[in-house]
Amino acid sequence: MKTDKTTELIMLGTGNAAVTRCYNTCFAIRHQDSTLLIDAGGGNGILVQLEKAGIALTDIHAMFITHAHTDHILGAVWIVRVIAQQMQAGKYSGTFHIYGHDKAIHVLDWICRMTLPTKIVARLGNGIELHTVDNGMSFEAGGFTLECFDIASTKEKQYGFRTILPDGKKLVCLGDEPYNEINHDYVAGADWLLCEAFCLYDDRERFKPYEKHHSTALDAGRLASKLDVKNLLLYHTEDKTLETRKERYTAEARKEFSGNVYVPDDLEKIVL
Repeated sequence: MKTDKTTELIMLGTGNAAVTRCYNTCFAIRHQDSTLLIDAGGGNGILVQLEKAGIALTDIHAMFITHAHTDHILGAVWIVRVIAQQMQAGKYSGTFHIYGHDKAIHVLDWICRMTLPTKIVARLGNGIELHTVDNGMSFEAGGFTLECFDIASTKEKQYGFRTILPDGKKLVCLGDEPYNEINHDYVAGADWLLCEAFCLYDDRERFKPYEKHHSTALDAGRLASKLDVKNLLLYHTEDKTLETRKERYTAEARKEFSGNVYVPDDLEKIVL
């Protein structure tokens, strides 16, 4: 039985945009009866992942979208659709809140209005609320207080966030691109750092992470050490080395970082 201070992170997906052997990176943070969904992957596979993880949509009342790339936002369309259907059937209580920066919210709203049935669209602003957040803004979402920040992406406007967990620990999500020094004060000293690692540094010639504006496990370990992070969690990886990913990514990150390293598989649950 969970104590009042137990918080759990459920990795619904761990892969980058082009994976086929695992799901796109997205996750949920859960504390007692509060569940916050972060991104939703690239399709209705999010419904499968939530079902496998034992998370009912009726238990989710908040979602944060980091950016408008397909592998993060298209699954949100399916979340909107099914929650709206549950509302119509009287099976969903309360309001569903979606948070993101201006472009992410605009893109989600547009896709929903252009592709979903009229009865579903009618729930936008009427039970399903879209909230635009700004850089540096603090807001409550799903029982957690998030402070979002612009990661200074070189490809697509994207926000990360930090939150203080119920036990006082600081969790920071960097999104899916490399760290920018302008966000030092948000990230430094984090108890938990969620960071992309597209591939191993040893495999950089094969996967070419730097050309794609991504990092390696070695880079992530070096960053965590530099910023005095306690626990490093790596995600948004390639899927060609899944059989050895956990072992090899962990070992490479530990070449630069002496703290705890987590390389979760899809659906893995981690007590924060």
